[in-house]
Amino acid sequence: MKITRVDQFSPRQRTRLVRITTDSGIEGWGESTLEGKHLSVPAAIEEFSGYLIGKDPLRIEHHWQQMYRSSFFRGGAHNMSAIAGIDAALWDIAGKHYGVPSYMLLGGNVRDRIRVYAHWGIRDMSEESLEQARNRLEMLSAMGYTAYKAGPPGFWRAHEPPSRIDEFVEMAYTMREWVGDDVELCFDFHGKMAPGIAIEVCNELKGMRPMFVEEPVPQENEDALKLVSDHVPFPIATGERLLSRWEFRRVIEQQCVSLLQPDVAHCGGITELKKIANYAEIYYQHIMPHCAIGPLALAACMTVDAVVPNFLVQEQVDQALGNGIIKNDWQVKDGHIELWNTPGLGVEVDETEAMKVFDGEATGYHRELGGESYFADGSVADW
Repeated sequence: MKITRVDQFSPRQRTRLVRITTDSGIEGWGESTLEGKHLSVPAAIEEFSGYLIGKDPLRIEHHWQQMYRSSFFRGGAHNMSAIAGIDAALWDIAGKHYGVPSYMLLGGNVRDRIRVYAHWGIRDMSEESLEQARNRLEMLSAMGYTAYKAGPPGFWRAHEPPSRIDEFVEMAYTMREWVGDDVELCFDFHGKMAPGIAIEVCNELKGMRPMFVEEPVPQENEDALKLVSDHVPFPIATGERLLSRWEFRRVIEQQCVSLLQPDVAHCGGITELKKIANYAEIYYQHIMPHCAIGPLALAACMTVDAVVPNFLVQEQVDQALGNGIIKNDWQVKDGHIELWNTPGLGVEVDETEAMKVFDGEATGYHRELGGESYFADGSVADW
């Protein structure tokens, strides 16, 4: 069996797909979305295609090593996202070739279903916002979710006045009051705080006992991350912007956090995500793969979630359940998604939908990520 074609599609906002075709007729699909970079990752995949065509698609580890190492300049968000999309498509092909779910080729499943959490929160304390929050909570509760993630809105400077902090804390405690103590709540700081204010805000939240706080500070400085973690009495998480086991190494070895969030679409795919999880197991750290894009990325995440013992919970946004590009949406029941027993990654792509071209306003430089972000004084803000 040989690879004959590598095609790419962009049918939705924040959705880039890869299809690899073989001379046996088997096709594999993966997702290569790198938010805000809708031109550069497809260019990287096009470059890798010259290597892939004519090769045996089942030599997945060999191809991963070749793509990662052959360019001399290793890593980077664009290369790793390109490798990730290709890697997922190859695992999809392998599962279909052998007639088994792809997770069976990784040692087989250690669980039968995958716990997921949804995005839900309170934007502000206005009546309109509270009503919207209640309505969404009612919808998600009916699907059995037992964990939700929100975050502090807006931009945050190195310090903010008490009223700003108190407003967010009030929203968090209101969420706890609404859901009770049997539901877990977590908060994504999005890497937009400095260590001092992150520690202050986290300690204001400790009374409502969050499941975790994600990216309290930017990911570049693991010492700053450990500083926050050492001063907070609940788990800290990070990892969506760490792109390989080498970038996770110090975070894992220094135990800077309790929970790791590699993104399967950015960290080099299924192949690399499993290696990160296996390494973290030594340090009793659990993975919660980041996934804020589409259903093929979710499928790739769950392929690894199914086979590693140190999995905790899977992130899942609304569009990841289907977004109109797969024929049968992922179904959430009692806050879990059941493992599939069909060959490959468990999704059947609707090729008519997948081949559409999205060219709406939300494309181009950074528009997928909300546009340009500035503080009131005109300086650039992390959002």
